[in-house]
Amino acid sequence: MRTMLQYALALIWLASGTQASALTLAETGQLHEHPDWLTLMHYQPNRYADGYTSQADDDDYFLSEHGKHSPSAELQATLAAITKPGGDNDHASCRFPARDRWLREHMDLPRSEAECTEYDDWKDTLNTETVTLVFAASYLNSPSSMFGHTFIRLDPPQDDEEADLLLANTISYAADAEAHDSEILFAYKGIFGGYPGITAIKPYYEMVRLYSDIEHRDLWEYQLNLTQDEVDMMIAHAWELREINFDYYFFDENCAYRLLALLDVARPGTDLLDEVSTHAIPSDTVRWVVDKDLVGEVKYRPSAATSVTHSLDTLPSDHQTLAAAIANGYVAVDSEEVTRLPDRDQAHLLDATYDYVRYQSEADAWPREHAAPLSHELLSTRSEIQDAPAPAKPSEPDVRDDQGHDTFRFSLAGGRQGNRNFSQVTLRPAYHDVLDPPAGYRPGAQLQFLRLDARYYTDNDELQLEQLVGVEIRSLSPRNQFFSPLSWQVSFGGRRTDTDTNRVFTPYLEGGAGGSWQIGPLQAFALATADLEIDDDFNKGYDAAPGADLGLLHQNNRFSLLAGVKTKAWVVGNQHRQDQLYTKANWHFGRDVSLFGKLNREDHYDRYRTTWQLGLHAYF
Repeated sequence: MRTMLQYALALIWLASGTQASALTLAETGQLHEHPDWLTLMHYQPNRYADGYTSQADDDDYFLSEHGKHSPSAELQATLAAITKPGGDNDHASCRFPARDRWLREHMDLPRSEAECTEYDDWKDTLNTETVTLVFAASYLNSPSSMFGHTFIRLDPPQDDEEADLLLANTISYAADAEAHDSEILFAYKGIFGGYPGITAIKPYYEMVRLYSDIEHRDLWEYQLNLTQDEVDMMIAHAWELREINFDYYFFDENCAYRLLALLDVARPGTDLLDEVSTHAIPSDTVRWVVDKDLVGEVKYRPSAATSVTHSLDTLPSDHQTLAAAIANGYVAVDSEEVTRLPDRDQAHLLDATYDYVRYQSEADAWPREHAAPLSHELLSTRSEIQDAPAPAKPSEPDVRDDQGHDTFRFSLAGGRQGNRNFSQVTLRPAYHDVLDPPAGYRPGAQLQFLRLDARYYTDNDELQLEQLVGVEIRSLSPRNQFFSPLSWQVSFGGRRTDTDTNRVFTPYLEGGAGGSWQIGPLQAFALATADLEIDDDFNKGYDAAPGADLGLLHQNNRFSLLAGVKTKAWVVGNQHRQDQLYTKANWHFGRDVSLFGKLNREDHYDRYRTTWQLGLHAYF
């Protein structure tokens, strides 16, 4: 009944050509309240008032001067604009083809007469048959990559030929950062919305080059089961967003969030954005896409770093040493140590060494005058060995990044500090620490933000905020004879700390750097650290401490352990030492629940104190 009424009103309105009739039609249909229209215009309900606000932060996205806050006004303006007769590439139907298509379908309007040659040529160039969501996994030593990154690949009709996919185009959304911005400034602006977000169209081979070959990040390709009509709607909306700015925020309105909005437009009713609460972490958003049955096939593309590491790891230990010696110029390629090996072993050694030299060269770690002649010699020698197979590619990990534990963690524990019993509740919105279930995450990587620890002491019925972590990053990358990454950590927030007379809550900033080494199933690390605390209870209002953190880390899918010793020398106020012996362990029961225990023995202000707690982590 409503469709017939809309159609009749549409004919009356087209005949009259007046703005008033357009208003009547929009109000009668109530289309401005339709969920698909709100999604198409990126409207979100206002938190503290009635109405809506669009997340688009660009006046060029609106045809009404009130369109930022009025779905009704924008629908009326759009309806008036797209039904103007004739027109070319500047016509509203050409600028906003997704809106035009949706309104004409819902109001039974005839097709537009506008000649949209620019859009048609662009769409034909993309030549998209299927769509693939690509997830770029994190790279351990880059804090800006630890959440991962997602973008969309537009796949043309093809016969499973890899070259065709490399030439396909992609849609990505990222912060429009200044090239000279430091990592710290990038993080600050990303957190507080200092960058505009830009939707970009690039060839897939450029993205592979950037993420896989340069940033050494594995790629996961999730082919989506969108129909051709849904693909066309996504392409139309991508055209509308090409030069439109959205404020960019690391934790919510980021690359993953914008792609969820694209998928919601393509397949109405999916409501992926409804899954977002406080944050939109790319690995979580991929999980939501999978859970909504949008994914057909999944493929794994290992990075250059993963491939060369795999190639070297498959060598026997003595051959690894020989490969490192050849690569560094200590042993000649045609030396007896190499030529006396069986052909198969020699071929494997030369392949792995060549992969390593090429990797170091492309990463700009080694000068061309060393890498180029050595690479040529390795290839020439290898070509003389017949019937030796090429090295196998890395196998797909048993657990994908989207199959790891959920990133929101709730913890409940009981314990004792000195002679005081306490109960503790911990809330952590994201993301992962080294003792969480490791499957699907980078070994030795930790990134937490906004973790809150609250304690209730039973002896005096006192509730205290024990710690509030703003951001905490730890990167423990093992060193070996081929790679020498820096292990490091940094965090800031507020925490309980002891003074000479009482226990206060103080802001803190701490960091450290050093190295870590794999020793069988354990990873040993040694970090030089520095701490800064600020509080009026200190003699000078602040205190600082150089120190060291020596420890062992073990991670597997059933049990994780972190144990070590810390020492600090506070040097500004009441000069004193703080020494700590600590052990932390988690027992994992699947990916959703872990039992944990902590034991800490501390010497501070010449007072010894033991703290322990036992509790349960639940991941959501």
